[in-house]
Amino acid sequence: MIEQSSESHMERVAGSVERVTYHSEETGFSVLRLKVRGKRDLVTVVGTAASPAPGEFMECVGSWQNDRTHGMQFKASRITPVAPTTLEGIERYLGSGLVKGLGPHYAKKLVRAFGDSVFDVIEQEPERLLEVPGIGEKRVAMIKASWGDQKAVRDIMVFLQSHGVGTARAWRIYKIYGEEAIAKVSENPYRLSLDIESIGFQTADTIAVSLGIDRNSIIRAEAGIRHVLGTLSLEGHCAVPEETLIAESSKLLGIDVPIVTEALATEKAQGNIIAEAIEGEACIFLSQLYQAEKNLALGLRRLRQGILPWEAFDPHDILPWIERETSLELSPSQRSAVTMVLSSKVSIITGGPGVGKTTILRAILSVLRREKLPVALCAPTGRAAKRLTESTGLEAKTIHRLLEFDPKAFDFRRGRGNPLDVSFVVVDETSMVDVVLMQKLVAAVPDHAAIVFVGDIDQLPSVGPGAVLSDMIESEAIPTVRLTEIFRQAAESLIIVNAHRINQGQLPQAAEGEGLADFYVVSATSADDLHGKLLQLVTERIPKRFGFHPVRDIQVLAPMNRGGIGTKALNSELQAALNGAAEPRISRFGSVFAPGDKVIQMVNNYDKEVFNGDIGLVETVSADEGTLTVLYDRHLVEYAFGELDEISLAYATTIHKSQGSEYPAVVIPLAMQHYTLLERNLVYTAVTRGKKLVVIVAEPKALAMAVRNCRSKRRLTSLASRLRDPGMQDWQNL
Repeated sequence: MIEQSSESHMERVAGSVERVTYHSEETGFSVLRLKVRGKRDLVTVVGTAASPAPGEFMECVGSWQNDRTHGMQFKASRITPVAPTTLEGIERYLGSGLVKGLGPHYAKKLVRAFGDSVFDVIEQEPERLLEVPGIGEKRVAMIKASWGDQKAVRDIMVFLQSHGVGTARAWRIYKIYGEEAIAKVSENPYRLSLDIESIGFQTADTIAVSLGIDRNSIIRAEAGIRHVLGTLSLEGHCAVPEETLIAESSKLLGIDVPIVTEALATEKAQGNIIAEAIEGEACIFLSQLYQAEKNLALGLRRLRQGILPWEAFDPHDILPWIERETSLELSPSQRSAVTMVLSSKVSIITGGPGVGKTTILRAILSVLRREKLPVALCAPTGRAAKRLTESTGLEAKTIHRLLEFDPKAFDFRRGRGNPLDVSFVVVDETSMVDVVLMQKLVAAVPDHAAIVFVGDIDQLPSVGPGAVLSDMIESEAIPTVRLTEIFRQAAESLIIVNAHRINQGQLPQAAEGEGLADFYVVSATSADDLHGKLLQLVTERIPKRFGFHPVRDIQVLAPMNRGGIGTKALNSELQAALNGAAEPRISRFGSVFAPGDKVIQMVNNYDKEVFNGDIGLVETVSADEGTLTVLYDRHLVEYAFGELDEISLAYATTIHKSQGSEYPAVVIPLAMQHYTLLERNLVYTAVTRGKKLVVIVAEPKALAMAVRNCRSKRRLTSLASRLRDPGMQDWQNL
């Protein structure tokens, strides 16, 4: 149906969505193909919509435009989901998967049984659904609950869109606030950016302005200050200079400095932010990060006190037994490392690949097993924990599992008041652990226990705030051994040799001879040439020559998400090439998923026990149930269609997301379009993710720039100085 609208003399188009041609998860921008009554051909609508799906009925307000490339389109200023009116539209809507428990099969039965009153039956008399053959009480309960959720989401969407915001986050708002969503958002829209991980300050600010909140209000300035601090924490900083914070907040908000200064004072008084000098400069911390740094320093100081948990042997005299009983041949540097760890309550082992970190751990653990001392091994990701299990022969857990995360309380069961029952803790891949999580882990280690941190200081720092491993080493307050000797067997691997060359600022060596090697550099003359060679390598050349499966074994690691050689574009093309014929398919939040697709979890989901960076394969897609399942190693996770913004395609991922993981084969594209990110530790981290094969596909200038560039910005933290501070003696009060 097409008619004139009183809304600014614009036109209105209404119809059912036949196809979602494009949908951006970030902006909500969508290209929809609508079946409109009175129109023979489908109508193309472009505008902002929240998670549109085939079968939904949309009302669109806007105007017609003739696009040079795509022809006549309806450019919508507002797209609102509404209940369809035709029996065909009702059937498509109910069968689209939006209502859990209904698919095309049951949608047809319901429409046949109740006609155009089916919505009233579902909403007001759901028990009548039992009249339909095949529908039982369990399915009725599922339909009723899902219908209520959808209605609430629709109400929220209408509210948001009435204030100029088209967003795919309505479902998350509803899950957090429930039926009070509209009231809470109206009262203080800025709480969205604090309470809901996927909603930023800009979205909250748009709603606030629409609701009439003054742009110069203190409440807006306070939220803006926290937003700037939060943005800088995403870059890894725990604090920001006060002058910088005031200037950035004033610039972002368009508010005069005196108002920002007043809001800053209010935030300090309320304890939301903490002021503290770093190297003589006045700085501001988010309260959470300040407490995390302080408590981590105090926790490490606490653990360094007291006697070792083992008294039956002298660490210096145990080496002959280790070499005799385990058949390990320890080098002088490894012998020193073993002695140091067994002589320290808190210690650090750092070094690159092939330097014997695993050998040292195995030696130490053999002694503790002999003494029958309880030990705990952990790592920040599931893949890293699995690797640690395989290398030591002992069970390793993720830090979250070790600390027994309770999703209901949204906190860990293990902590200072309920410590782990262990005498020794191994933390692997320490460079990945941010200051907040490390503080929680250290708090759960009992006073009598010892702990060793293992990691590679030259890899990328943690995605979250802080620089825990480098700060602990820089403080010189914790015994540390840095391993540099590459052992003979490791030296036979070009992956390891070239990782160390890159780390030293040297270009990687090429493979010699005609046999198969484990490291290659493929030169590209341009971005287009690089793009073509990468796709050919992943889909044809590597599988054919090395026998690696293109989906399960080969991982593309790109520096960034955007651009023609970014993860988003590569994922779309690799999916089409490697899994394009798979059915059934579901389109949500700008992505299409089908059985066999490789996907990555984008956020921590403690209810499902799946975490940011975990990679799995889609097992099933069920339109009837409105669910999709993903197999992560041996852990099968079910997602409702409304939760699919938590995952993304993972044929290609960013190098940052790959931290802690290891893949049989890695392909790394490096182009000049990545120049802002071309740094040595980025390439070094990517290369060390490859287990059996690494292929760098690069424009030579880009590779040279990356290897040469060691200008990584120092994160603004205060952990090192806290660890050096002799005045920090109040650890007993933790």
